[in-house]
Amino acid sequence: MGSVYVLFLIVLIHESYVEGLGGLTNVRTATPEVQAVADAIKPELESNTGAVFDKYVAVQYATQVVAGLNYFIKVRVGHDQYVHLRVFRSLQGDLSLAKYKLGLTSADPLSYF
Repeated sequence: MGSVYVLFLIVLIHESYVEGLGGLTNVRTATPEVQAVADAIKPELESNTGAVFDKYVAVQYATQVVAGLNYFIKVRVGHDQYVHLRVFRSLQGDLSLAKYKLGLTSADPLSYF
């Protein structure tokens, strides 16, 4: 079993224990790991929206344990312009863009969608 997979399982167990299975964690400041998740999904987001995001900085996130892990990520894409992403990480570690919301501002709270 690869070390990334083991680390992913540890995160799943920790998130389940701390927040409860299926519940959304509290919103937190984005970490380098969350930025890497957002970066990995950026080409798919740009392809789906037809937009090119020159600025693309993850600022907040929450997670939800499902049959894998959902990341809810608030990304700054311009001056007071934000997108919210829901990114699914499978148990095998694969990432996919599940949903997104465009046209948001800093005042829009990150929540389940």
